Amino acid sequence: MPNQISCIIVDDEAIAREVIATHLSKIDSIDIVRSCSNAIEAFNCLSNNTIDLVFLDINMPEISGIAFAKSINKDIKIIFTTAYRDYAVEGFELQAVDYLLKPIAFDRLLKAVNTYFEVYNTPTSLEEKKIDVMESNDFIFVRSERRMLKIDFNDIIYIESYSDYIKIHLPTETVVTRETISAIEAKLPKQRFIRIHRSFIVSIKSITSFTNEHINIGKKALSISRSYKKEVLKQLELY
Repeated sequence: MPNQISCIIVDDEAIAREVIATHLSKIDSIDIVRSCSNAIEAFNCLSNNTIDLVFLDINMPEISGIAFAKSINKDIKIIFTTAYRDYAVEGFELQAVDYLLKPIAFDRLLKAVNTYFEVYNTPTSLEEKKIDVMESNDFIFVRSERRMLKIDFNDIIYIESYSDYIKIHLPTETVVTRETISAIEAKLPKQRFIRIHRSFIVSIKSITSFTNEHINIGKKALSISRSYKKEVLKQLELY
């Protein structure tokens, strides 16, 4: 087993913190000490705890992630997490372990953690050390009507976006939750769901037929957008 490392997550967006925490919970060798909503909160945490690694957003109010990274002990390593490519050069100039673009998929985050272990923690990679990555859950929790609702992946037919809200269509009901479709996409297993449009994610097993323009789920036809068409058709042809 690799050595246990302690980390914190710093991001002003709650959903972004939740996505990273969910991914990290699948890696036994990582202990999340705290999830911080701003740099000041993170400074306080570093003062009271021994931290090895920080998952750090860049575009935050008051103190940016770049400013925070420049001010902390250089022994504490940084993995930047951001929606903006513009900061990549500056991020690597600070000798960041990696630079992750949102929405962050589990396999991409695992690659970044593997890089940390290869370079800073042990002479061998996570794979060589056989890190125990727990199997992905078969469900997610979403907030709906002031409660956290458990939704099994098997029950999801498709997901529809309405700005900052999404509708999760299930066999017997439709669940509405305040979350972006990109954030929910990051929580779904890629082998079971496919993004076909900026407004739609569909369960692959629920697809009854498809053309170059539409995905059909029973009598419901959902458009495949131009930007997703090539990848959608490529993936569906594998089945």
